[in-house]
Amino acid sequence: MGVLMQAFYWYCPRDDDKEFKWWPHVRAQIPLLAAAGFSSLWLPPVHKAASLYGPSMGYDPYDYYDIGDFDQKGGVPTWFGTKQELLDLISEAHAHGLTLLADMVINHNGGADAQELNPITNEMRWTLFEPRSGRFPRNWESFTPNRYEAVGESNFGDFPDLSHANPDVQRELLALARWLIEEIGFDGFRYDYAKGYASSTIRAIQDQTYERNSQRVAPWGVAEFWEWAGSTLQWLEAANRESSNPVHVFDFGLREMLKSLCDEPGFSLRAINAWETVLREKPGDAVTFVESHDLRDDGRPIQNDKLLAYSFILTHEGHPCVYWKDYFNHGLALRASPHGIDALVDVHAHHAAGRAEVLHTDDDLYIMQRAGDADRPGLIYVLNNRGDDWRGAWGTTRWPSTTFRPLAWWGRTDMARPINQVTGRDGRGQFFAAPRGFAVYVPSGP
Repeated sequence: MGVLMQAFYWYCPRDDDKEFKWWPHVRAQIPLLAAAGFSSLWLPPVHKAASLYGPSMGYDPYDYYDIGDFDQKGGVPTWFGTKQELLDLISEAHAHGLTLLADMVINHNGGADAQELNPITNEMRWTLFEPRSGRFPRNWESFTPNRYEAVGESNFGDFPDLSHANPDVQRELLALARWLIEEIGFDGFRYDYAKGYASSTIRAIQDQTYERNSQRVAPWGVAEFWEWAGSTLQWLEAANRESSNPVHVFDFGLREMLKSLCDEPGFSLRAINAWETVLREKPGDAVTFVESHDLRDDGRPIQNDKLLAYSFILTHEGHPCVYWKDYFNHGLALRASPHGIDALVDVHAHHAAGRAEVLHTDDDLYIMQRAGDADRPGLIYVLNNRGDDWRGAWGTTRWPSTTFRPLAWWGRTDMARPINQVTGRDGRGQFFAAPRGFAVYVPSGP
């Protein structure tokens, strides 16, 4: 997995004036994204949703097998488009070498067709689902409480909570995953609200044997387990215990650190080494991100100097994820320049390899090196948190007598190109970044 693009944001079809045409809109951007160096797209939930108050983003699933081809819940297409438009998007992505993640919303359902009496609670509940696809119908026993379990791991709002302990439900979820990969063409999954059900469900989906076009497919998976790093790491260990195809997790702890870096005056860069994150403990399992649709509410988005956060995740270990709205709507791609996300994606693709090693840290300056591998020569990353002047420091790198050139850089008030730097025979060199900015240097020869 290289760099993942979250190919949507909350209310994107409406706000981009692409209602029922989001799939063609994303498809049109695929050549550009592939050329920029992205490797994968995470799509919003593709199934027909409840649409109780108008078109839905899909996080209230009704018919898992209606992906825009049955006339129900307000029409034939989903808010994103028709089945054929989705299939065309997937084909275009594969033609350009991109993989696709399906958003698996398997904790709760919405939009039931009728109420039923739950004999355990003696209450009427909206639990009868009779989807027009004819696949995965549900009744009260498909949800908690039932004879299999009294309550799920965690309920989401007032939605009926799917009972993963019910063997019929578990079988249907495994069949759904197989259909999405083998028939629709997805290559992996993003697991929504993973804290709402046992991690054994994810392990079962990840470990299934899939085959498409006579080729084995091992799905790449990432779970949304929205907790601090300690709890997330415990969950991750349980989810991947004895798994043949381990799942990754979004690093919400790191995202909180990045928000503090960008939005809190006086944030000390010494905290980077001490902050509790998945990246620090298990970098290979961390999906790092700056924004997502989950952080859309007032007070949650990063408000200031967001490129600092992107420079961090696209130079460090982990699997970085870029947010569509930042890249396109907010103009942070900054194509054909060394200042934006495109330049950082190029850095990640061609230079970011090896373990991250901190060369210098103080309250205002952070310098890190990655040693590279056989295909990517490595980098030096400098982050300057001081807003009034350029800052630099000496550090002993792994590269003796080497010239370094800046490949990506940005500063809030100064966008000047950092000058080339040369290390001594002992590998020591001095590296700089602009006020409230970053710089990425790469080795370019003796």
